[in-house]
Amino acid sequence: QYMNQNYASNLRRLLPGVPNIESPFFEPLFANSEPHVQQIAKQLHTNGVAAFKFPDAEFDQLAADIKASLSKNFNEQSWARFRSGGEADLRLLNAWQIDANVRRIAANQSVINLLSKLYGAQAWPFQTLNFPVGTQQALHSDAIHFNSVPERFMCGVWVAFEDVTVDNGPLFYYPGSHRLPIYTNEHLGRCVSTLPTRPDQTMYEPMWRALVDAHGMKPKRFLAKKGDALIWAANLLHGGSPHINREASRWSQV
Repeated sequence: QYMNQNYASNLRRLLPGVPNIESPFFEPLFANSEPHVQQIAKQLHTNGVAAFKFPDAEFDQLAADIKASLSKNFNEQSWARFRSGGEADLRLLNAWQIDANVRRIAANQSVINLLSKLYGAQAWPFQTLNFPVGTQQALHSDAIHFNSVPERFMCGVWVAFEDVTVDNGPLFYYPGSHRLPIYTNEHLGRCVSTLPTRPDQTMYEPMWRALVDAHGMKPKRFLAKKGDALIWAANLLHGGSPHINREASRWSQV
């Protein structure tokens, strides 16, 4: 069957504040899209994640150059704590401001064009994070750390600079969890101004764990190869698995 493009445009105008990939009009909105866009859109609509190969012919060299350039930002004390099993914040925020290659990956025009089609709105990068190891971050939704108005127009794009195994902290996620409501402070009965300390995601974690249990959701791991990229929706529940081999690196960029 052929879906008239004007019809899809009219549907889009009915709900401009909902991303195309999460729209109740999902099927007609993507009926005439290119096959690779349809495939990625379907994965995001269904699971909240979609994998693809990062579209830069020089990616291997970019990854090697970024690793060499950013290594100096992680001191030996942090590495020593990490290797001994301790807590160490081995991440670099907004390295695009100091490294042209980080910026090149973050501002890849093919990825921006793809995201703009998927969301039905012009996309732009607003933050980078670079990691030499797995994050080991507990289950969370990015929507409580930063979000958009209207909600759900934020997404993450993670890119592997090295192969990821079960030993170096793969990403885990709960397929379909992006469709859950976005719960914020008021839903938890919390008022930030009355809390004794600055809040963090720990006050949400029992609720998120209860949600996945109540809905019978099962986690999946993303065992990426170098150059694999993953888009995830704003409200996808995800985190970092334990980094078992503390001598191994796991360079990546979000």
